[in-house]
Amino acid sequence: MLVRLCVAPIVLACAALPAVAQEIETGGKLRLTRGISTIEGQGGGGLTPWALITGDETDRGIGATAHVTAVELPDYSFLSYGVGVGLFDRVELSYTHQEFDTQDVGAALGLGQGFTFGQDVFAAKVRVAGDAVYDQDKWLPQIALGANWKSNDQGAVVNAIGGSDDEGWETYASATKVLLDKSLLLNGTLRWTNANQTGLLGYGGNLNDDHELMAEASIGWLLSRNLLIGGEYRMKPDNLAIAQEDDWLDLYAAWSVTRHITITGAYADLGSIATFDNQRGVYFSLQAGF
Repeated sequence: MLVRLCVAPIVLACAALPAVAQEIETGGKLRLTRGISTIEGQGGGGLTPWALITGDETDRGIGATAHVTAVELPDYSFLSYGVGVGLFDRVELSYTHQEFDTQDVGAALGLGQGFTFGQDVFAAKVRVAGDAVYDQDKWLPQIALGANWKSNDQGAVVNAIGGSDDEGWETYASATKVLLDKSLLLNGTLRWTNANQTGLLGYGGNLNDDHELMAEASIGWLLSRNLLIGGEYRMKPDNLAIAQEDDWLDLYAAWSVTRHITITGAYADLGSIATFDNQRGVYFSLQAGF
């Protein structure tokens, strides 16, 4: 029932898009208000989606982004790359591929040196109310509903470590407000999920197999029209007996080099991952869009 409630607005919004016969425009958004690309491909911060729609389009056009993101940790490395499309600043569709390299840990666990988990993420998001930028005189934030379908390519290993499934779905709701007079961006997200390490270690497990509601938050300060700094926090479920899963946080800076290119760097604290603690490292992302 929950899936139907979250997917239905996406279907209705697609049906309500302007007729193809109308002239389609590109560009028009303020810099950085398309967001950067999360590790799962949605427009937002690095760790959590925002209600903003990817691409530079207004409600009269289409836009798109492509990104590549790398995270280097003491015992692991992570890479993601993908594309997203924004339709009339209303609907966002994206695809992202993720790779989680276990490096020396893979050998220690008997999986092999550099054993890598791969995952495909198919995502959709729809703006259902508000406008984060142009409704400055209203209290209502921009609100969006989203859904992710994820497929992990290491089903046998996921089952061996106690995971219930190598495929899974998530739904979420995000609310974003941009206070231009204070150069401030505020975002809150509620995610309904049972993913282990965002699905890189499967879905559900021997401690818990059910979806749970997880809270996420972002804050950003626009130091200039080209530079945004801030922080993020993301709660995580704890489903596997083999290893505790910690919440994530980061401190980031996003620089709009040109209208089409954004570079993001961050310090990320991802806690304990697969029994290895203190996974703190650097995050780097390059996004191109129009």
